[in-house]
Amino acid sequence: MADDDDKGYRWETEYEKTWEVLQEDAEGSLQTSIDDMLHKAKRRKLLEKITNVRLGMMRHLFIIIDMSVSMGDQDLKPTRLICSLKLLESFIEEYFDQNPISQLGIIVTKNKRAEKITELGGNPRRHISALQKLKERACQGEPSLQNSLELALQTLRHMPSHASREILTIYGSLTTCDPGDIVETLKILKDAHVRCSMVGLAAEVRICKKICSDTHGKYTVILDESHFKDLLNQHTSPPPAMMNTESSLIRMGFPHQNLGGDRTGHKPSMCMCHLDSKTVEGFSTTGYFCPQCKSKYCELPVECKSCGLTLVSAPHLARSYHHLFPLDQSKEVPITDFDPGQHIFCSACQIEIQEQSVYQCKKCKCIYCIDCDIFIHETLHSCPGCSSSRQTQTAEAVFV
Repeated sequence: MADDDDKGYRWETEYEKTWEVLQEDAEGSLQTSIDDMLHKAKRRKLLEKITNVRLGMMRHLFIIIDMSVSMGDQDLKPTRLICSLKLLESFIEEYFDQNPISQLGIIVTKNKRAEKITELGGNPRRHISALQKLKERACQGEPSLQNSLELALQTLRHMPSHASREILTIYGSLTTCDPGDIVETLKILKDAHVRCSMVGLAAEVRICKKICSDTHGKYTVILDESHFKDLLNQHTSPPPAMMNTESSLIRMGFPHQNLGGDRTGHKPSMCMCHLDSKTVEGFSTTGYFCPQCKSKYCELPVECKSCGLTLVSAPHLARSYHHLFPLDQSKEVPITDFDPGQHIFCSACQIEIQEQSVYQCKKCKCIYCIDCDIFIHETLHSCPGCSSSRQTQTAEAVFV
């Protein structure tokens, strides 16, 4: 955060002639130049990722959504609230895709109060369904930042020491109406090692910046809807682990899902997730049974309330490996290094590369276009050339 303060304001520095970067193609269109700029910006973000850093893989994140009167403003279309909820739906899907063994919960604040919409859980459908219902609610009163943080802290302070405790706030108001001293709440957050990050929709607020700075979080203010989406996506990757995070072996259980039915012999029962619920949700023959105490749960990952065993599925654990062992960045090779007149094709999409540079895997030497290179590093997390060569070697070994 200190680096951001040293940069100063944009109007205090020399202006940049960004219009000179855009050039027309043969048909007089600027779209090709714009797409090239966007692709290079994405690749630049991949290169800026810090490696060899200890990460908090098991994340417990609460999203606090401001639903005060200020969220009804129409500088984001149709309103700030509707735009935020729409972007949060895609964020939650991406969050669980990148962090399959993590959990998430939702809190809203309005009328000087805070309300927990969903508890910490690993089911993205439940959270997205709760967000869709918030669209029907009205924006009222003022938010209470202190009440929201304390409500999230009540759950996060009981999380195990090896887990990452995080709060992400979507804040549209320039004020907060709190019942006490929010600085005291900040001290408790620091003692509990909770990382607070905020995305401002209006302007920079001093207390918000202080909370994020003291808890080692990120405080950002949006420019437009696309910038809003980019700022949210910055929180999908696991953050660096806090200094107090313990390193210890974690016992995990891998329960098989019981699909129910008369042939299994299992009778309908209530899962431990909804044991205190006043509805019939969670009462069924299907579910996941803890291999240690046989307690029933309707979703994974979850920590067993009876024996404390962490329950996950094997595919979830395997999908988390790309954070521990990230794919090496490709080497950028100018097209002039190849023989003149040589047609160069992408090893993934098989389309002839027309750009000024190609991207080559350092291990298998396969060549990719910039679109495929970004897709491989952002989504696939494995080189197709390296994977196919390993499969070929395995097939040859079996054949021999």
